[in-house]
Amino acid sequence: MLVDTFNRPVKDLRISVTDRCNFRCTYCMPFDEYTWINKKEILSFEEIARLAKFFVQLGVDKIRLTGGEPLVRQDLDKLIDKLSSLSGLNDLSLTTNGSLLADKAPALKAAGLKRINVSIDTLNPEKFKRMTKRGDLSKVLDGIFAAKSNGLHPIKINAVIERDVNDDDIIELVEFSRENGFAIRFIEYMDVGNSNSWTSQKMVSKKEILETINGRFPLTEVGRNGGTAPSVDYQFTDGRGDIGVIASVTEPFCSSCTRARLTADGRLVTCLFSQTGHDLKSLLRDGSTDEDILEVIASAWRKRRDRYSDERLEALLSSNGYDPRQHGKIEMITLGG
Repeated sequence: MLVDTFNRPVKDLRISVTDRCNFRCTYCMPFDEYTWINKKEILSFEEIARLAKFFVQLGVDKIRLTGGEPLVRQDLDKLIDKLSSLSGLNDLSLTTNGSLLADKAPALKAAGLKRINVSIDTLNPEKFKRMTKRGDLSKVLDGIFAAKSNGLHPIKINAVIERDVNDDDIIELVEFSRENGFAIRFIEYMDVGNSNSWTSQKMVSKKEILETINGRFPLTEVGRNGGTAPSVDYQFTDGRGDIGVIASVTEPFCSSCTRARLTADGRLVTCLFSQTGHDLKSLLRDGSTDEDILEVIASAWRKRRDRYSDERLEALLSSNGYDPRQHGKIEMITLGG
């Protein structure tokens, strides 16, 4: 089994298929324009499938496609078809903002996609437009129900909670999920990338989120799925569904992190908060053998020492405090979720 310096195996692969997005969510892409990756530098579907095969050979059994917004990449179902046939891959999922999902859900399901995560931070149409800058909530809701009718399951809603922005939407999101049979994952606001002006004052902690929900819908803790999932899960005591909370800031889970990331331009990144990545695209395009590329991936993982969230919490609790500007990171649009 391939493990890193802290004995963490590589089990999950997040693949960013594009850095483009049709939203400008304030916590992820707060600027109107970015310097986009040249399209010639974006991995082709064939290149992605080849690399994915190597990761599966090294132990990965779950793949999630991300972006930017992955559904702005044309013919994504063709990539899903290639990946779904990989021997040893047990789970293939997609994270999307849902705006293009209504038209694409049938083809995605037919190609072999198993489940989706949809980002919905509020059910208030005007607030949704403010938070995404250009999003239409009605299209997202059409998309999530189209996914449901086409048999994608489970459907999970992701909600990033920011203080004085959407912390008053928690209960409404829970009610919506319970009524429609969706799971929901609340996410502490994190300092992803360099552009979102993160401060700890804007973060709503896992403790606060759970207190808000428990006041209306009592919960029972289940734990982390498989012991390594990013969210701690809870069941409603009345049996109507479940929620999870991803608490990267207040309860870091670096010690059990098994996730690798592949950027849209072909870099292997070993942590969500990495400053750099390992160039795999050049190996693909200069004729390197399968064995050579496998060894580069394996070597990068064996040397992995990432524990950024642990270090951030230590700094937050110290007398010196924590300044995210002192740690440059790859932007979320390039890295993927």
